[in-house]
Amino acid sequence: MPVEPQRTPSRIARSHGGAYVHLPFCPYVCPYCDFAKWPLRRSSATRYLEALHAEIASAPAFEARTLFFGGGTPNTYDAATLAELVRALAARFSPDGFAETTVEMNPDPELCTPATFAAYRAAGIDRVSFGVQSFVESELATLGRRHAPGDVGRAFAIARDAGIDNLSLDLIFGIPGQTVESWDASLAAALALEPAHVSTYGLTIEDGTPFAEWFARTPGAFATNDLEAELYAHGIDTLVRAGFEHYEISNFARPGRRCAHNANYWANGEYVGLGVGAASYLAGVRSTHVRELDAYVDAALAGGPIPGESERLEGAARLGEAAMLGLRTAEGVDIAAFAERYGVDFHDFYRPVLTEMRAMGTIDATSSHVRLTRRGRFVANDVCGAFVGFAG
Repeated sequence: MPVEPQRTPSRIARSHGGAYVHLPFCPYVCPYCDFAKWPLRRSSATRYLEALHAEIASAPAFEARTLFFGGGTPNTYDAATLAELVRALAARFSPDGFAETTVEMNPDPELCTPATFAAYRAAGIDRVSFGVQSFVESELATLGRRHAPGDVGRAFAIARDAGIDNLSLDLIFGIPGQTVESWDASLAAALALEPAHVSTYGLTIEDGTPFAEWFARTPGAFATNDLEAELYAHGIDTLVRAGFEHYEISNFARPGRRCAHNANYWANGEYVGLGVGAASYLAGVRSTHVRELDAYVDAALAGGPIPGESERLEGAARLGEAAMLGLRTAEGVDIAAFAERYGVDFHDFYRPVLTEMRAMGTIDATSSHVRLTRRGRFVANDVCGAFVGFAG
């Protein structure tokens, strides 16, 4: 169910929770990626699926309105397998069916067939997010991606023929060798496909990846901060001119086509995460499963607790988390909703931070909302970090 553009994240949070399922296997591993992922081995994938079903069966009671399959590359599993997972997850978390079910996909031709999308549609998967990253062949090669630019349009057409029209795509800016002109070409190619949703992410150099080793050897090969800011600004202006709402720092949607699952995250709503490395936020406790594949599988199949880390967010930490998530959105922090939910006057509690950020031009504060300015969006991590780190 699309999120209505006029509704604030705070109100969305009270209407549904979410379920996230991590499917960690990839047909190949991209050199910039730091997600919990492994090259596809059929025996490991089969055992992992058994563990996942065991975890679903023993998961805590929870009502979820949205479902999201992330990875990894979820469509390395065949469509029948995903359909069975949807049925098991609906029986456990949403007997009346999910209002929105998303699967992340690579647009590789061998993974995007008419039979695949028909099976998805029959299973209730109504939203697809394609990991496109670029429409420029040289940039795809740099990123280690194996699909061709033309594969994306074919995947979109096949999905729409199957009755799935809520289609999203991810793009990366700051790719080594990328220019404003090549970024503009990717944006134009994306818009030509008329997606419902576009996500744009600045390339992040993650420790332990081949890109981190490359950056250590040749930092000059990577985009400067100034170029990244120029690319981000160009992306914002291009997508907004095309009629997209810039509803979250990295996310743009046609009116009525925001991602309801992710909106619940930004509203500090509850969610349950299933699978290796998956995160949950339930009853004020944030927890993350272990990122070691065998440790997760062994624990889930044994029916015991999944190893990992957890913390209860209380006091200033809880408020900071809510402030940070709210500020990422176009609506910002709803002052009345914040006071109702947390029993705190946002302006009074954060007065020193607000004073500093307003002087820097990064925050727009009114009696009803506190939002990032355009300038603030370019330094959002620093601004949000000031709220997270404030102890009162």
